[in-house]
Amino acid sequence: MTEQPSGDALIREQIGKLPVPQFSETAWTAPPPLSEARVAVVTSAALYPRDGEPFTVTDTSYRALDHDQRQLVMGHWSPNFDRSAFGIDYNVVYPLARLDELAEQGAIGSVASKHYAFAGNQPDDVATIRHDSGPACAAALKADGVDVVFLTPV
Repeated sequence: MTEQPSGDALIREQIGKLPVPQFSETAWTAPPPLSEARVAVVTSAALYPRDGEPFTVTDTSYRALDHDQRQLVMGHWSPNFDRSAFGIDYNVVYPLARLDELAEQGAIGSVASKHYAFAGNQPDDVATIRHDSGPACAAALKADGVDVVFLTPV
């Protein structure tokens, strides 16, 4: 009888089998110098306001988070993820205080008024994010004048 992988080994095996999309072109835009750039956070920690709509297991939508909203819940449901650091300091996955400091120091131009969260632990198909909710989020970022996105994968 062959021993089946479990825990982290099982997750790594499953992820290793997922197809990786191929693109004919790489999208790229040259941002302004950081000292002039408007910066937003996009996280895959499934963050949502305490009184907001939680993410479901296969939820491919996103949540817009007001910059001043700090009463957030982490909806990331992976059994392999340790949430304790987020409980101590939300900046571990959602570094708004650090971005505010960088803006105050002039290292970045400004911090966006809205930031965005997705549920990054998707079990299978991410086509909906790739074709629908991802482009919709990008349009919202663009409408807010965001030049640079700081991705925090969780």
